[in-house]
Amino acid sequence: MKTEDILNSELKILNQKQREFYFEYGYLLLESIVDEKWLEILRNTTNQMIEKSKEIKESNKVFDLEKGHNYDDPRLRRLSSPNDHHINYWKYASEFLPLIISDLVGPDVKFHHSKLNFKWSKGGEEVKWHQDIQFWPHTNYSPCTVGTYLYDCSINQGPLGVIPKSHKGPLYDQYENGKWTGNLSSNDEKEIDINKAVYLDGLAGSVTIHNCRTVHGSKPNNSDLGRPLLLNVFSSADAMPYTKNPLYSKYDQKIILGKKARWAYHDPRPCLLPPDWSSGYKSIFSYQQQKENNNG
Repeated sequence: MKTEDILNSELKILNQKQREFYFEYGYLLLESIVDEKWLEILRNTTNQMIEKSKEIKESNKVFDLEKGHNYDDPRLRRLSSPNDHHINYWKYASEFLPLIISDLVGPDVKFHHSKLNFKWSKGGEEVKWHQDIQFWPHTNYSPCTVGTYLYDCSINQGPLGVIPKSHKGPLYDQYENGKWTGNLSSNDEKEIDINKAVYLDGLAGSVTIHNCRTVHGSKPNNSDLGRPLLLNVFSSADAMPYTKNPLYSKYDQKIILGKKARWAYHDPRPCLLPPDWSSGYKSIFSYQQQKENNNG
């Protein structure tokens, strides 16, 4: 669906100023939009998943662990595809969020994948500057990532950072010497001027939304408080994936609002293709840190 058609479509939750801001700057922060009832459900569900992780000694397809994770002191980097592992996550993604997202992608909304990035206290790892769409390219650039802060997130906890208007610029090569890194090179970081980054800290129940082309990342969390950020990715129904979903979900390609598309919409701008994920996918943390690990 073309941007001008979305901008002219009927609003359901957002106002026109918010929608125009998203298309102009490539991101949106909706402060405290999630009510306490939903937050309590999501927090309790997340605590249950943390309890399950205590039995895990090394990262697997569900839990991505930080160094030092153990039964008495669990330290998680990510819960992959949370919507597949507890119905409460899926209910939130499919019942609460769709109307909000429809104001940004059009009336027909499709689900792609989910993850819960924890960024644990006292050392939760950074996410380097990157763009999302190169991980899972589509026929157009409607996909967006929706983050929900389960607790208050201050600037010291490593909130999501975005580079305003970077979605209007180029897509960057996230390979180095033929190996996928999942982040921008140091030269490309200079080009985008990371000094212009905006950090989206917010109270519990705040929602961040960024376009799939927007350059974004987050700093380490060296505070005493964790920063669980529940992430869901949606697109317009007419955005068709070119490649295998690296975080495949049983809900992949499910229409959660409106109807299934009969025509795919193709944006003429090209997109970098990722590695072949069919043999397995590691978390973004693993790919971004492999160079550091190789260097000792």
